[in-house]
Amino acid sequence: MSQEIDAQAELILAAEDCAPELFDEMHTFSTLNDRRVLLTLVAHGPVLLRGGRGTGKSAFMIAASRQLYPAIPQAAALGVYMSLRHAPLLKSTGEAYERILAQIVIRKVQETLGDLANDFDPHPDAGSVQVALSRLAATLGKRIVLFFDDAAHLGREASLEEFFDIYRMLSSSVVSCKAAIYPGVTRFGTRFDVYNDATVIDLLRSDEFPGFREIFLEVMEGRYFDAFGEDVFRSSLSRGGAAGFLGQSVLGNMRGFVFACNALKAACADGRNIGLPELGESLIQLARNYYWPLLDEIQPKLGKYEPMVAVARQIAELLFEECGQKARNPRDMLIHREVDERLAKPLQILEYAGFISKREASRAMKSGGRGARYALNLCVLLEQTPGSRLTKELFERWTMHPREEAVQFNKTSKLAAIQLPALPESAELAIFNEPIDKLGKSAAYPYGLTAQKLQVLTEAGIRTVGDLAETDDKTLDALPKIGRAMVTRIRNVLGQAIWM
Repeated sequence: MSQEIDAQAELILAAEDCAPELFDEMHTFSTLNDRRVLLTLVAHGPVLLRGGRGTGKSAFMIAASRQLYPAIPQAAALGVYMSLRHAPLLKSTGEAYERILAQIVIRKVQETLGDLANDFDPHPDAGSVQVALSRLAATLGKRIVLFFDDAAHLGREASLEEFFDIYRMLSSSVVSCKAAIYPGVTRFGTRFDVYNDATVIDLLRSDEFPGFREIFLEVMEGRYFDAFGEDVFRSSLSRGGAAGFLGQSVLGNMRGFVFACNALKAACADGRNIGLPELGESLIQLARNYYWPLLDEIQPKLGKYEPMVAVARQIAELLFEECGQKARNPRDMLIHREVDERLAKPLQILEYAGFISKREASRAMKSGGRGARYALNLCVLLEQTPGSRLTKELFERWTMHPREEAVQFNKTSKLAAIQLPALPESAELAIFNEPIDKLGKSAAYPYGLTAQKLQVLTEAGIRTVGDLAETDDKTLDALPKIGRAMVTRIRNVLGQAIWM
């Protein structure tokens, strides 16, 4: 492992922030399912890659684009990857939205092809871009695959209907559109039939699937080779066992797994070998310093759904207290279908934040009717377990197969009594009004900017996140101690602050 990878292993939390020369060394796609996802992404036809925050959607799309031209000169298709983390898209509708999105596509095609795109300069509207892409495909003698990353935003649904109208328009026999979306929160519009107009791939890494432990062991070995050698684990715990358990604890979420490894590394900074106490300490630290604060971080990014965060927190406290106090500490719960549908939005927020993960849409319940089955985040569950200590018995129970019977929340449970607030018709994202200091390094923003950079921005009159979003790259590049590389870094931080 290079020193650069060792230095960045703990910091790179989004694939789009990873330098191209480090991407292949820090991302692995070795399972049969991973290879199937990549093959589908590079093949002809529209695809929607659906997954929660931190599940690896960006990594898959970037990896797929790197299997196409110009990265692979002999490839039969041109791959154009573009992130839609552009604040103007969130604030635009109608013709303005179409123009901005068209401009992004045009610019990314030009950047990808360089001198070969000299004749590619259509008018910034969907129809003109469609015609120009078809002509470009004929000129190159290759299909074109457009990878739209961050197409959906949890707090802004108004513009998605427009996005999918353009998505359909650009798709043709020579142009394939791929888009990354979130589960359960995306409105496709009346003209887009999700199951007829695209192939949907769900990114779900579950400990119920074969090869789960091997995936996370591979990531641990790739990112933390020096920190987690076999010799640092006690005889009662293998490196593979620790990696698999951490992956299971964060519900198979890759970003959560990176945080878990960081927490474990910090817990053993004094030279302690790793055993169950250290694993448990890491999980508790993650629950208190990452997952619960994450709800506060999400809140200003939800627009009209901002009031739902308080309800999501109330639901989480109820669920984990109820499940954590059970003698058998089950890691699953069933929520009656009617309750699940009524509380859909706060439950989606909890799933987005990594507290829960829906594993089955419908399962029979003892009390009658059917309910959705959710897996529980073990970090938060351990925190609510009496003593908050990872014992050998608890470790074995949580890693055993088959799983313990799920806790059931029926139509008369305390969960069913939770009330939802009235929501406004629309609301702007409050994150844009947050002070620029919000982007500083912290537990919630480990990717944040230094105090020195924040001071430079403030002295230039950039005082809020919204001010920064509206400042162009040329202006930022001209500021003292910024430069082109730092502009890219600032844009990445801004994108993560708004999109997470």
